[in-house]
Amino acid sequence: MDRARRPRSVLAALTATLLAVPALTALSSPAGAADADLAVNGGFESGLTGWTCTAGTTVDSPVHGGRSALRATPAGNDNAQCAQTVPVQPDAQYTLSGYVRGSYVYLGANGTGTSDVSTWTQSAPDWQKLSTTFRTGPTTTKVTIYTHGWYGTGAYQADDLTLVGPGGSGTGQPPAAPAGLRTTSVTSSSVGLSWSAVTGATSYALYRDGTRVQNVTGTSATVSGLAASTAYSFQVTAANAAGESPRSTAVTATTGAGTGGGPSDLPAHALVGYLHAGFANGAGYTRLADVPDSWDVIDLAFGEPTSATSGDIRFNRCSSGGECPGAESDADFKAAIKAKQAAGKKVLISIGGQNGQVQLTTTAARDAFVSSVSKIIDTWGLDGLDVDFEGHSLSLNADDTDFKHPTTPVVVNLISALKTLKAKYGTKFVLTMAPETFFVQNGYQFYGTGKWGGQDPRCGAYLPVIHALREDLTLLHVQDYNSGPIMGLDNQYHSMGGADFHIAMTDMLLTGFPVAGDPDNVFPPLRPDQVAIGMPASTNAGNGYVSPAEVTKTLDCLTKKTDCGSYTTHGTWPALRGLMTWSINWDRFSGWQFQKTFDGYFG
Repeated sequence: MDRARRPRSVLAALTATLLAVPALTALSSPAGAADADLAVNGGFESGLTGWTCTAGTTVDSPVHGGRSALRATPAGNDNAQCAQTVPVQPDAQYTLSGYVRGSYVYLGANGTGTSDVSTWTQSAPDWQKLSTTFRTGPTTTKVTIYTHGWYGTGAYQADDLTLVGPGGSGTGQPPAAPAGLRTTSVTSSSVGLSWSAVTGATSYALYRDGTRVQNVTGTSATVSGLAASTAYSFQVTAANAAGESPRSTAVTATTGAGTGGGPSDLPAHALVGYLHAGFANGAGYTRLADVPDSWDVIDLAFGEPTSATSGDIRFNRCSSGGECPGAESDADFKAAIKAKQAAGKKVLISIGGQNGQVQLTTTAARDAFVSSVSKIIDTWGLDGLDVDFEGHSLSLNADDTDFKHPTTPVVVNLISALKTLKAKYGTKFVLTMAPETFFVQNGYQFYGTGKWGGQDPRCGAYLPVIHALREDLTLLHVQDYNSGPIMGLDNQYHSMGGADFHIAMTDMLLTGFPVAGDPDNVFPPLRPDQVAIGMPASTNAGNGYVSPAEVTKTLDCLTKKTDCGSYTTHGTWPALRGLMTWSINWDRFSGWQFQKTFDGYFG
């Protein structure tokens, strides 16, 4: 992904200019005996409480002190500033200090009433202390302290920021912990909560199983996107300008059983594979009747549109002779579908693929999609639909910034079309999705064009679709292949080629993650029975192939929390549904190695 980067010549000129300005040099004036640290949550131990950030999140590694630190990533026209306004006294001396890592990191204060100050470092490969001092003006009662990076120069970290000096008249104490936390409603996917108001509180933060998931100003909230039949622990804190209270006494709620997500007759651990039904692609044609019984879900590849924006999907089978010698007749293909279904297998039509760009830009295209896909399902007697939109099928408009309330037509129309199909065919309808990592996990860092523009509008574009359909979704199997490096929840980049990549990417789906680094906008976790891991069947099938030993490491870590390597997961999920591969044809080409690994692990 390309992001705007300020030319190095400009940075060099900026360096020379800043070094020549005396006001940016740290002064050395000792603090008075009555001075105190006035910065709220300067160690970021309470997330971003007290700070206003254009981009940023808290991480548990690396840290300078305590258990958390700030990590922020400048992008486009955004320098990733985090700031807070602090009450101070007029005509008083203050010292601003903090520890930073990264390139072109700044620490400063505005609104001093005298000379605003900042200090910075061009390069800090490890924690480096920055410090500067200032004197407030004769009428100054508040100043804004901040830290930021520089446009396009990569992420920076900050920790243990302090503002030492005499407290202003607005300085007080954090509020007391809220009392009376209780549940008000429980469904299969949400829990309603309420608590007693706290004197002096201006906001409240909700924690689910120890992780902050929501900020509110009132005394009630609903936590949604939860897994069915799952116990959760909730706490709440109160906050004001002076900081955040201790957490309340915890309450536990267990969500209902739920009825969404498709049929319940899939095996506890399922193997999903794509069958080249319309082409051979170098792997050779495989008759549906010859697909081994190990494959529980068979995705017929592909249904494709008559044009990118028509919504009119057609399924054209590969005929005998030419590319697909030995291809069965339509009658034999239908008979094979029925035989697979009689054996408990699910046979789906997969829409899209690399060459099948589908953009439902209008309601007419949406309706054509529903009609044409229904015709395919009815004609062949299929169990449901796999959504394999790639390339430019999904992207977000510049003003579409909330995955929970999308406004982009191609996204809104797709959600509507899928809900219509689900309603038409009922609870037995199987709905699966196979997005690429760019459209899902990359949303942890970037969403759409970003607050300031300049990002790829496809970043995270699948998230609103998955979220809107999570109660109807049978399986999500992200393609953990043909992918660039993706940042995991440990805030490290992970690359294809080993178990580590699959572990980190799957952990994100099962743990949930803040979208675009916003802790107040969290993509909730999926149920483990809704998640399968997408892998290439062989080196011929796609970039990112891993050996059977690495597949086993991946499953051991996620289902047993053993052999996890360098990545520490946020849970253990023995109910993880299984594996998906591109493709059945390529696995046959390679001697069924992928299938044998799955059978050997799950039995």
